Parts: sequence; C-alpha cells; structure tokens
Amino acid sequence: MSYDITIFLIWGWALGRMSETLQSEGFGHEDAGIASQPKYPASLPVLEFPKPLVGLVRRKRDWVIPPINIPENSRGPFPERMVQFRSNNDKEVKILYSITGSGVDQPPVGLFTVDKNSGFLYVTQPLDRERKNHYVLLARAVAVGAGLAEDQMEIIVKVIDMNDNKPVFTQDPFTGIVPEASLPGFEVMEVTATDADEPGSANSDVRYTIINQEPELPSRNMFFINPVTGGIRVNAAGLDRENIPKYTLEIQAADMEGNGLSCFGKSIITVTDSNDIAPQFEKSSNTVSVPENKVNALVVKMPVSDGDEPHSSNWATKYRIVDGDPGGMFTVNTGPSRLEGIITTAKPLDFEKDNRYTLLVTVENEVPFATPLPTSTSTVQVNVEDRNDAPVFDPVEKVVSISEHLPVDSDLVLYTAIDPDIMAHKLMYRMDRDPAKWLDINSETGMIKTKHSLDRESPFAKDGKYRVLILAIEDEIPATGTGTILIELEDVNDNAPTIDDTPLKLCNQDPRLVRLAVTDRDGPGFAEPFSVELLEGSNMYCAAQMDETGTVVELTFKAMREQRNFYINLRVTDAGGLKQDHVIHVTMNEDSCMTWGDFCVRS
Repeated sequence: MSYDITIFLIWGWALGRMSETLQSEGFGHEDAGIASQPKYPASLPVLEFPKPLVGLVRRKRDWVIPPINIPENSRGPFPERMVQFRSNNDKEVKILYSITGSGVDQPPVGLFTVDKNSGFLYVTQPLDRERKNHYVLLARAVAVGAGLAEDQMEIIVKVIDMNDNKPVFTQDPFTGIVPEASLPGFEVMEVTATDADEPGSANSDVRYTIINQEPELPSRNMFFINPVTGGIRVNAAGLDRENIPKYTLEIQAADMEGNGLSCFGKSIITVTDSNDIAPQFEKSSNTVSVPENKVNALVVKMPVSDGDEPHSSNWATKYRIVDGDPGGMFTVNTGPSRLEGIITTAKPLDFEKDNRYTLLVTVENEVPFATPLPTSTSTVQVNVEDRNDAPVFDPVEKVVSISEHLPVDSDLVLYTAIDPDIMAHKLMYRMDRDPAKWLDINSETGMIKTKHSLDRESPFAKDGKYRVLILAIEDEIPATGTGTILIELEDVNDNAPTIDDTPLKLCNQDPRLVRLAVTDRDGPGFAEPFSVELLEGSNMYCAAQMDETGTVVELTFKAMREQRNFYINLRVTDAGGLKQDHVIHVTMNEDSCMTWGDFCVRS
C-alpha cells in the first residue's frame, strides 16, 4: 500500500496565551516529552502538496513559501506557538517532524523548536529585529515505516519591527551661529537623529519640532525647523547680539512621522556680531585754536562710542574730513584706541591768509554696515592763532647772471624780504654766507654790491656758480628770514693756456717724442682746442704740433752727434685767441742714453 506524504503548513500566529489549550488538547513540546498525536482545529488553513505519481518514495519538493511574520519583543509565555506542519497521510501512517537551520542547530541555537509528533513550531524567547531580522528554517516530514518516505520545505521566519527603538540625537547639544540682523530664511544649522528601527518604515521616519525657545524675545518663534530635514532657519527679524547673544532651543525628534516614540535635545545658537550699530561722536561740535606755521600740530581728538563687539572690525573706526578743507590743510587718522579720530595739520596754517576753518568730519567702521545706518558727523571750528611770522624773501632763491669781470663796487642786485604779519616790522639785512668775501649788502635797502673782483675759476665757485645766503631780521621781535642768491658767473677769457716747462734731458742720438699737456682754467670757448708754434729759431732743434685732441703739444727732436744745451721757445694759443709763451731748457748728451748694441734708449 502506498502513501502520499503531503505536508500542510497550518498558519496562525498564536494569539494570546495558549499554554492551557495546548495541554487540554494533548499538544506538547518535543522536549517536554509529548508523544500523542494532536487534534487539529478545523478552521486553520491547509496548504497541500501535489500528489505523487508513484508510490511511497523519498523526495524533496521546491516550494515558494510566504515568510512567517513574527513580531519582535513578544512577552510570551514561552515556548510560544507559531505555526503547524501537517501531512494529509498522518492518519494512515505515523509522521515525525523536524527542523534545522539558523536559530535551531545553527547560531543562535535554540530559538525555534518543533513538536515531532504534532508539527507545532515554537519560538522559545523574544526576538529582536535589530539583532537579526530573519531566519531560514528547513522543515522535514518523515513517514515511519514503508521505506521512510520524506518530504521537506524551506521556511523563512521574518521578524516584524514593532517600533521598539526611539530616535536618538547624533549629538547633544547641537551648536550653531547666526549673524545678528540676519533676515528670515537664513540657514543656521541642522540637527539630526537616528532610529534603529526598520529603515524606510514609519517606525524609523523621524520628524523634528521646536518645543521651546529661551529666551522668547523679541519673538517666541525666532527660529523655524524643517520637520523632515532638521534644518533650522531664521523665522523672524530682530536678532540683536547686544541684547540677546544666545538662544537655547529644545528640539523633539519623534518617529512614526512625528507621532511615535520621541527624544529631546538642545540646540544652542550663538548670535555673532554684525556691524549693525553705527559709531557715534561723543561731541557733535568742537572749537579749537591752533598756532599758525606748524606742520603735524595737534588740532583735536574726537572720541566716539560703538556698541558692536569690542576690538572687532565692526567696532573699530575710521574718519574722513568731508567738507571745509579744500586745500588739504588738515589730515585725520584713527587713534591708538581705535575709537578716536585725531586731526592734525598737514600744511602750515597762515593766519594772514585764512584765520578760521570749519571742518565737517564723519566716522564709519572698518567694515561696511550690515544694514543701512545713518552716519554720525561732527563739526570742528579751527581758529588759527597769529604768530610773529619771519620775513620772507621773494623769491626764496634768486638767480643773477653777471660777468666775472664786473668792476668792484658795482651794484649786483637788490634783494629784499617782506613781513607777512598784519603789523609789519622794519627789516634789516645782513650777509650770512659769502665764502669768497666778494660781496657787501646795504643793511637798510638790501642792495648787494661787489667789494672784490669776481672769478669764475675760483674754487669757491662750482660749475661757474657762486651761492650766497642773505638774512632779513625784524628790528623789534627777533624773527629772521633767509634768502639765497645764486650768481651765475659769465666766463671771460682771462686765463692763458699753460704747459709744463720742466727742463728736459734727452738722448742726443735717439731723442724720441716728447708730449706736453696744455691746461686752461677758462670754460668752453676759451680753452681747447689749442694751437702751438715755435719761436726764435727753435725749429732747428725740433718740430711742434698738437695731437688729435687739441690738448697736448707733441715735440719731435732731431738727433745730434755732439752734446748740447739749448732752449726751446713755444707759443700756445687757446680757442679764444689768448696766447702764452713758454721757454723750455733742453739738455742732450750721452748721459741720458744707454748704449746696447746698435740702439740708444732714453733714460
């Protein structure tokens, strides 16, 4: 007789506590020694294998069995019934059931057991999806006797997430910064929380909420949080570091799209400084007095105040003179404290030209304002104090061109000064520097005359120019002005050309060429090129000519058998026609020669 070993998988998660029912119906756990055949409720669905084509045989069927879904964290009691395996031939033959796989004989061992007689599958303890979310079991049904026919199928036990994990913030507290005066919509920071429940399910879908803001000023809703991303933005205008430098937000993160388990954290937001406060002058107007004729003289110090963060660029100041100084007579700089404008004179003030200035000064920070703000201004009235001004020569340096042969006691130039003071004083003149002592000055009129001959070639003249200094002195209150006269001396051909007339000693047999340099103290046009000529029969001894430069006389002497002493007469003429005669003593003998072979050499 053949049997069809058909296994039925009877679904049904044990609802409620069923231990008493199991005992009353004779169901038992394999390990508890239950051996009697079970009674089956008629309401359980039955999954039947296809009937075999032949008699009792060992076979393995490939089935696609829907997963058995078991909620995690069940409270028992344990062992707790899950499902039942059945064979439709269990009335004709005795069927034995068994399971293997993860959670049975593979780690974690002992989570699942089966009653070998009834086919009931049990779980022995609570499951945790976060540790392991599914188990693969292999169920077997074996007919006792008749060749031990066997059937088997693979079952997946899926652990269902039961939202047993609440969200957890990734840090606490979160910290962020926001510039004051930031406009609504400014992105401040982002908070995040994680949930260990099944990803993509509502159990791990976290939403964020701001549940409290401290302080609630100037509005209780200064910030908004994106419920999905956790991004925190500015929600209202009015952030002011000077009044509220820090906010503390209490944040809730809840799963189940905001309706499940929740956790709480804090977000601390620091309001950073922005240049939202304009510096202010402590005084809107100033009146000061400044002496004339001084550069870098202190005019006024102008302190200011600024409520932004001390020692920052939003707090430090800079200044400008925007009106009242078209001539650039003043300059303004930031003082060492960085909260002070210091005005000084950039040029000497002149009481006689302008005795009062009204300056308009503005103050700003080193960086632009964060929002449009009015600029603080202050006026400075500068009264120029009169001082006894020194006499002033006009011009300060006077150039005079004259001939160097100007006669002695001739008028050279009238050079006078003026007293710039309103109450002019009588002036006296005095020569201060006249290195060659050529000049004299009338102390009352300022007329300068020559008292000695002028000389363009003098060592006191440089490049034909002679410089003297003149003083103008007030007769009552000591005050002295200085002027300069630059005398350009016009050259006169008053210096004849000269040569070196040192006696010559020459070899009488081979006298060679003699070169004599010509000098002339006069300037261009009255010096080189020079010309030369021999006088009084000197050409019987030598020939004379100028070299290519026109500045050197070249003498070529004639050889003589006897020894002789004689004189050479030369006349040298400069480019201006001024002549100078020279006499040169010449000795020619063998003492000035050294005989070596056929040559005679000059010593």
